[in-house]
Amino acid sequence: MANHKSAKKRARQTITRTARNRARTSGARTVLKAIRLAISENDKKVATELLPKVQAKLRKLAQTGIIKLNTAARKTSRLASQINGL
Repeated sequence: MANHKSAKKRARQTITRTARNRARTSGARTVLKAIRLAISENDKKVATELLPKVQAKLRKLAQTGIIKLNTAARKTSRLASQINGL
């Protein structure tokens, strides 16, 4: 248990930030699942429409430090190449 006033504040901030990060990650995971489903069903139209949304979500996660920049770029690149292969 935190004893110092600043440590108590940091504990509160950690709880808030963890909840925020978890919500953002969950939103990105939902969109990723949707685009992967479209790719698996060979639905190029839906996958192409979802790609900008996925890119935006991944970039936002990378900008806020939830995931690394290279991870976002790698996932975006792989999804784009899969869509082009349809």
